[in-house]
Amino acid sequence: MQVVIYSQVLKDKDIPYVQTLFDLMAAEQFSIYVYGPYLEQIRGRVTFARDVGSFESHIDFKIKKFDMVITLGGDGTILKAMTLVRDSGVPILGINLGRLGFLARVEKTKLQHAIQLLAKGRFVTEKRGMLYLESNLPIFGETPYALNDCTLLKRDTSSMITIHTYINGAYLNSYWADGIIVATPTGSTGYSLSCGGPIIFPNSGNFVVTPVAPHNLNVRPIVISDDSVVSFEIEGRAENFLCTLDSRFETITSVHQLAVRKNDFDIHLVNLPDVNFMDTLRSKLNWGEDRRNH
Repeated sequence: MQVVIYSQVLKDKDIPYVQTLFDLMAAEQFSIYVYGPYLEQIRGRVTFARDVGSFESHIDFKIKKFDMVITLGGDGTILKAMTLVRDSGVPILGINLGRLGFLARVEKTKLQHAIQLLAKGRFVTEKRGMLYLESNLPIFGETPYALNDCTLLKRDTSSMITIHTYINGAYLNSYWADGIIVATPTGSTGYSLSCGGPIIFPNSGNFVVTPVAPHNLNVRPIVISDDSVVSFEIEGRAENFLCTLDSRFETITSVHQLAVRKNDFDIHLVNLPDVNFMDTLRSKLNWGEDRRNH
């Protein structure tokens, strides 16, 4: 199996787990490629029982036969890796070195079990739908898509903004708010959740439109079909606003006309047999636990 290792920063506290991962993969005879900037960070701090290769960009996914991407970090690391994987179809497995980790489901204490399952082929892949952002002016370069969400936000501490919102060309509402979120089911457990949005199961075929701190208290998040095209016009006292796709952001103005639709390709995530979405919800959100006596 040819495995790509992607991460952004090597922290001192994570070195033992990173070393264990490389040792386990070498023992299973995995061919390992490491993201170039990360490889430079770990040289001299992690030893390699087998030679490792390197990769630099999304082009490597077009010319090399990678079987899987393993990310080391949290959900944000997976979102960064997604911009390299793009439409190659290479599945991603997240090792959680961070805190919450809805996407990076494999805990660092379970590395040995996870690598053994991978070596035996005991895993499945799951498609996750994405958003695509259309704009009358070019933004976000070659990666105008998101796995979690697209947001439109006021840029500073100025007054609220007005976001005129349309679904398939029909007027929905003018949101007077700090911003608005369009989230996929995958992103429903992220920013949208913190703003009062519902949790949606993966592959439900929906988007969630969630206002951020709306002035009208009777305005609530809504769930729509992911066949919909959601378009926006923004106005406010400030000249500039913020548009984000996952963890990436760009400055926009009221001249920008934006629309969000379902992306043309999906991202594939690796699921191990003993971890599912409901298990993740219970463990990450502490459902079913009474901590009053702890």
